Amino acid sequence: MPKMLFSKIRFYDIKDLISGAKRPKRLDFILSRRAHKDEAVRCVMVRKMNHETRWKSHSLKPDCTLQPSLEQLLQDKEYQRSFRSFLQSEYSEENLDFWLACEDFRTISSEEELQRRAQQIYQEFLLTTAKREVNVDHWIREKILVSLDKPSSSCFREAQKHVYALMEKDSWPRYTHSQKCQSLGPKVTHALVHLDLA
Repeated sequence: MPKMLFSKIRFYDIKDLISGAKRPKRLDFILSRRAHKDEAVRCVMVRKMNHETRWKSHSLKPDCTLQPSLEQLLQDKEYQRSFRSFLQSEYSEENLDFWLACEDFRTISSEEELQRRAQQIYQEFLLTTAKREVNVDHWIREKILVSLDKPSSSCFREAQKHVYALMEKDSWPRYTHSQKCQSLGPKVTHALVHLDLA
């Protein structure tokens, strides 16, 4: 009988030849890790395929299910008007007007104009007695008030972010389900293509 070099034969290749043989615990551990790894790879592949299929099968229907984000909406004049009309019905259009005023303010380069416009925005939206006061934290108001002597183009940035977050979490979800949003119809598909979202 020829001599066999058992050191070159893997145990699990001959385990079926040896009756009642038990695999070493270390081998069980390695094989189970390999099985878990293969399963994890399979799960990732399935999830990726499902994700791609879901997006490929999305049809662009003229409704608000595929609306752009609020930030993208605010770049479009027709959406802006529609959203503002909705906010008016909820008596909160000052939030959008403040956000737009801050966007405008950031484009000003003249120091004199910055100071004049900063005073105007503060008086209209941030003064505690203002008719169109927006809801921002006290410390943000104080910080802006201190900067009014020599305002920078970003002095309203924190207040603007705060008001944007309020609109995004509160008014925006209600707007997307409102009649005003639904009435835009095919405009939604056009906006998605225009904004490279389709």
